[in-house]
Amino acid sequence: MGRLNADDWARAALGALAEGGLRAVAVEAVAARLGVSKGSFYWHFANRRALVEAALRLWESDTEAVIAELERIADPTRRLRTLLEVALGEPTDAAVSFWLISGADDPAVADVARRVTDRRMGVMKDALRQLGQSEEEARARVVAGYGSYLGVAALIRIGAVDSVPATFADQALAEMGVPVEGFGAS
Repeated sequence: MGRLNADDWARAALGALAEGGLRAVAVEAVAARLGVSKGSFYWHFANRRALVEAALRLWESDTEAVIAELERIADPTRRLRTLLEVALGEPTDAAVSFWLISGADDPAVADVARRVTDRRMGVMKDALRQLGQSEEEARARVVAGYGSYLGVAALIRIGAVDSVPATFADQALAEMGVPVEGFGAS
């Protein structure tokens, strides 16, 4: 492995967070993930808190990059389906989302989790509004849809299910009132 940078450490910290929550983001554990000594950590960060903050910034930045790609999709139905496919295809992100919302007793974590969640739900709500739903209906359906996404992440985390059901995207779209062949829109 070449010379590591702060983003490498932050990405490894996100991986640790996805697997075990904030408590898993320990300098020694992240160094082990990267196959380096913890001494190299101090070239990039003053302390563990700085690493956690870098991981949170990276997670938020990754969200913005996905949203920027989604905004290029004009059709709101296709945009929502792509969003679900991207989200469901990246189990690390669902786990990070779940853990960060669970760790919201830390104000810095809560702020980032809230901003990212609001941003994601806003993209979903905007698409539903473009499909003709009222503000109130779109908001309620997005809460249900995003809640389902986090719920599946929680079920996977505790081993109640092995993976996201193959029909989850279609079911989630139908529950959000988006016409999907084979599923009745609510």
